[in-house]
Amino acid sequence: MRAFNAEMSKLFSLPSIWLACFIAAFAPAIFASLDSLAEKKDIVAGVSTRLAEVGYGGLGFGVQGVIILGVLAVSSEYFTESSESGGGRQITISLSVVPSRLYFLLAKAGAVTAISVLLCTIAIVTTILSTELILGEYAPAFEWSRLIGAVCYWVFTTLIAFGLTLLTKNSIIPLTVLIINSSIVSFSILLAKVTPLAVYLPDRAGIDMFMSMSDRFHTPLTGGLVMFTWVVVLMTVAAIVFHRRDVAS
Repeated sequence: MRAFNAEMSKLFSLPSIWLACFIAAFAPAIFASLDSLAEKKDIVAGVSTRLAEVGYGGLGFGVQGVIILGVLAVSSEYFTESSESGGGRQITISLSVVPSRLYFLLAKAGAVTAISVLLCTIAIVTTILSTELILGEYAPAFEWSRLIGAVCYWVFTTLIAFGLTLLTKNSIIPLTVLIINSSIVSFSILLAKVTPLAVYLPDRAGIDMFMSMSDRFHTPLTGGLVMFTWVVVLMTVAAIVFHRRDVAS
């Protein structure tokens, strides 16, 4: 428990984490507000066709905040401190305090998971409030099963960012790939034009946990199991590599 508390303290001491938290907690509500305004115009015009999906798209967009969280949780350990502070790395201190690398990873993964769940909960509340404020009596009834699916999607995405950064020891690669994939263009959608197996990629399978798209392939449960499998495999491989890696390298 002390290791978990230490990891929580380290995370919240990072200035960039607060930006990640702000994006995760409030970007979905902003996105949902814009979507609600557009949907309200369609309702007035009598052409509304996607009222049940309002708000959920914002929750899918908000994972950018927890992607940053997952990446920084690992990459911050490898930042080289200033010469005034000794010029060392945080990872050296961390492993001297918590000698077991597995225990260290479990504490850090537990910390990012807890923060991710908290941020998604806040995002859900702000999203529902903004949607009801704008749409009023037309606001959709958010389904608990889909909201739980959104929480799972956030947690799994955080751990994927965590695992990729642990493998690469680099924040730029996983941050760039995952942010682009979740905001600009989905690589799984592009690959779907080449192979039907793209529906088994983690982001594509995970989105089916809470989005009712017309091209939906998985049930929420199946989508969750596929994404969870990706997380387990990635985290296992990353843990093995981390265990064998020379910290000084």
